[in-house]
Amino acid sequence: MKVFKDKTSLRNFLEPFRAEKKSIGLVPTMGALHGGHISLVETCKKKNDICVVSIFVNPLQFNDKSDYEKYPHTPEADVELLEKARTDVLFIPDYSEMYVSNPMLKFQFGKLEAVMEGAFRPGHFSGVGIVVSKLFNIIQPTDAYFGQKDFQQVLIVKQLVKDLSYSINIHTCPTMRDTDGLAMSSRNKRLDESSRALAAELYKSLKKAADYGHRSSNVHAEQLKKIIVEHLAQYPEIVTEYVEVAHKETLDLMSGECNPEDVVMLLACYIGGVRLIDNMFVKDQQL
Repeated sequence: MKVFKDKTSLRNFLEPFRAEKKSIGLVPTMGALHGGHISLVETCKKKNDICVVSIFVNPLQFNDKSDYEKYPHTPEADVELLEKARTDVLFIPDYSEMYVSNPMLKFQFGKLEAVMEGAFRPGHFSGVGIVVSKLFNIIQPTDAYFGQKDFQQVLIVKQLVKDLSYSINIHTCPTMRDTDGLAMSSRNKRLDESSRALAAELYKSLKKAADYGHRSSNVHAEQLKKIIVEHLAQYPEIVTEYVEVAHKETLDLMSGECNPEDVVMLLACYIGGVRLIDNMFVKDQQL
């Protein structure tokens, strides 16, 4: 595995591959890697000639400074995991390499960021848009891979690619889960034993609502939401920030009777002071 800390050396290394029309896949991460990240790497390697993984904890997408400071850092373990996965290239820049000066640019994504993560984390998606754009410009991948767990982010990135005319294929890969259903996340490393056990209830609430959707010919958005909220309300240690039912392509919030093929259910909760997100389609589809 080739490791680069500066963008010029990385560009120079990748240039011959681009000249030979080789496909370059990118897996952007913030480190603290887990099985979900590795599944993205494995998919990238299957579909591309070169697999590039980036690790950069981007401060611009944290609207809470303490959350940024608490974000887990496991560089040695990350390198070991990537080497085992036979990653071709690791790009691991520091802040000064990514940002010569503090950016003046701001991104706005309209209604895509007006709800859920965008509503509760103002400025978050602007930070995502800036760092993803920089990575796309530096690496110039043919393909980029993102996990469904960050569902709203995936739609934001797809809109970014469309609006800025990037020639990049965006791939959404299934959420990887632990045996009890908890979505794999770097933030899980911050959960203590009791909080970790309780975190599985997020998956259970979504699964219960999805099961209702499968059984019913007339799916109502309010009922889906009610099932999730009532399940989580059984556990006072779970502090629910939002539960929403939305259209899986537009993120328009849904009400009344809806086509289960169109529905994605999304939530964010705090457990033991750690913020976790998850989502699930009523019908098990991937974008």
